[in-house]
Amino acid sequence: MRSLIRWVFVLGALVAPFAAIAGEREELSELRNTVVGLLDALVEQGILSREQADGMVKKAQEKAAAQAAQLPSGEPGDTETVASPGATAGPGASPADQAAAEALADAGTDSKVVRVPYVPEFVKDEIRQQVRAELRNEVLEDVKQTAKAEKWGTPDALPAWVNKIKISGDVRLRDEYDQFSDNNPDSLNNVNPLYLDILALNDDGSYDCIPDCNLNTSIDRNRARARVRLGLSAAITDKLKFGARLTTGNQKDPVSTNQTLGNTGNRYDVQLDQAFLRYESLYNGNPFFDVAAGRIPNPWFSTDLVWDEDLTFEGAAMTFRGSIAGASNLLEMQDRSRQIFVTLGAFPLDEIELSGRDKLLLGAQVGTEWTLQNQSKFKLGVAYYDYRNVTGRRNPNPDDGSFDYSAPEFAQTGNLMFDIRNHADVLIDPNDVLLALASDYNLLNLTGSMDLAFLAPIHVVLTGDVVTNIGYDKDDILERTQGANLVFHGNTRTDSSARTLGYNLDLNVGWPKIDKWGDWQVFATYKYLERDAVLDAFTDSDFHLGGTDAKGYILGAKFGIAKNTWLRARWLSADEIDGAPLGIDVLQLDLNARF
Repeated sequence: MRSLIRWVFVLGALVAPFAAIAGEREELSELRNTVVGLLDALVEQGILSREQADGMVKKAQEKAAAQAAQLPSGEPGDTETVASPGATAGPGASPADQAAAEALADAGTDSKVVRVPYVPEFVKDEIRQQVRAELRNEVLEDVKQTAKAEKWGTPDALPAWVNKIKISGDVRLRDEYDQFSDNNPDSLNNVNPLYLDILALNDDGSYDCIPDCNLNTSIDRNRARARVRLGLSAAITDKLKFGARLTTGNQKDPVSTNQTLGNTGNRYDVQLDQAFLRYESLYNGNPFFDVAAGRIPNPWFSTDLVWDEDLTFEGAAMTFRGSIAGASNLLEMQDRSRQIFVTLGAFPLDEIELSGRDKLLLGAQVGTEWTLQNQSKFKLGVAYYDYRNVTGRRNPNPDDGSFDYSAPEFAQTGNLMFDIRNHADVLIDPNDVLLALASDYNLLNLTGSMDLAFLAPIHVVLTGDVVTNIGYDKDDILERTQGANLVFHGNTRTDSSARTLGYNLDLNVGWPKIDKWGDWQVFATYKYLERDAVLDAFTDSDFHLGGTDAKGYILGAKFGIAKNTWLRARWLSADEIDGAPLGIDVLQLDLNARF
């Protein structure tokens, strides 16, 4: 637009002196009217005010008059023509100069001397090239945007549903080294193994499975691992979408999507990790309400202290969002810099065919999120998670297996358990064992984060998480177990005191997202998670190689090596809190890529 205004001044300056030439009067009048019309159009469009337009015309006229007065007769760039009968511009004159001379001749001998500024050809060429370049860029951009929006050249090339589907995915290649402390108990100790694989023990039903059902506590291990995830999102309507994701991993392990290499050429397992419908409603152009049902991504604001990052949820969750800043009037968009959110969820864990005591998780979370002018963000959430019917039920007698369903389908290690097969002492019949959870789990969880952007693009993110199991009741446990031996890490234990606190603190410095070469992050975490603070089945599967009763730290870094490709290194060092000595250090080196 500035270029257009500049050339309006140029045209105005050219019109003023030529208006004195009689033969050119009609043509120049038409040109002047064109310029004035152009200015009027700019005024009507609101680009210029009337005062600005009048000022531009006046300024152009004054400038032209001043230039004509400053050029002396015979000076290069100035052609002086005196009105006289039969006067001509001379040989080699341009048609415009010849027309001017003839006009002065026709005006008679009383005409005054008129000086007409001469514009050199190289100046005209420069003007043409500059105007052509500016117009070409603007026109090409307009054409490209229109072609993209209207899909020129590809009418009906693809069916309409193709444009409603998006494919995404990621790949992670990992080398993992697990190092065990020299103070740990021997994994092959048949007499007192101290750490047992609960699922392996329950599957076998006998302590005779030792050492095959011992956890590895002493033999260092190196594993090459891979994770592949492929996601699909399809828009059914503007508000209703379908989502699905395939991933590698073990069907019986909900907290890991890793595939360990070294299967004698056997192909990898691929599972349907997500499959859901999501409905989203907007208010004033902003998310207000959404509900998802099926096998859905984690709906909670949380860390891996409670929920492993690979965990998905079966059931339904809904979230309400609203601004607490409001708007100055009804027509203005709401200020979303300060908002609250409420999330509710219900998730079946295990549907029991011959019982009305299906295992279920109910959850609710309320929180707030604030965004400052420098794009720093503060987020806080308080959640309550209520597990229903997950505790064990002791069978009426040793030969009755009617409550066997109360044993967990999946567990890692750490939670307090008891034998539900109704033996007074498991040592009486070690060949008939089935372990189940001794405590109820009602979790109160406080999660907060501060994303400080004052060093942007470098962000400093501090995240804290605290959880406690308010469902742990020692008297309730004694009544439920009815004198059965309590089992901790697969071994008999008499201490049933509450160990129900967990917390972590995480510091992350660097780019908020690794997108390209040179992006980086460094991070450090301290984690403390007591025996029954959370359900050990769903917490982080990497720290202390999974489960509860662990404390320690995590150090790591990320570095971008190409577009959407980055390296990550993590060192996880953890020790037991209450159990027998069990120190585990884990080194992970990852190559990640997404598309």
